[in-house]
Amino acid sequence: MKKFNIGHISEFPERRGRVFRMGELELALFKLSDGTVKAVENRCPHKNGKLSEGMVCDHHVYCPLHDWKIDLQDGMVQAPDDGCVSTYPVTVDENGHVILDLNGVQSLVS
Repeated sequence: MKKFNIGHISEFPERRGRVFRMGELELALFKLSDGTVKAVENRCPHKNGKLSEGMVCDHHVYCPLHDWKIDLQDGMVQAPDDGCVSTYPVTVDENGHVILDLNGVQSLVS
């Protein structure tokens, strides 16, 4: 796997999910209110809810099925629930291109 230019920052609505698929991999990407873009696997560890359909507040996304709160910085589910999702590094270059790095996956074991 490698890095992918997945669009221009202007194409990403703030605090709304966008889906990226490649083979069996499905990610949810979110542009936060500070302009950063975060990528996590598009499934809640609880019941596989589509995180791309969840509500974003600050740097958290809430699963649309059961309201689990997941930190978009590190993929950790917030207490009182537990679990995690994989996160992927995303950068925005000087021309506003959003670059997804599939080599940099970070999985946490809970």
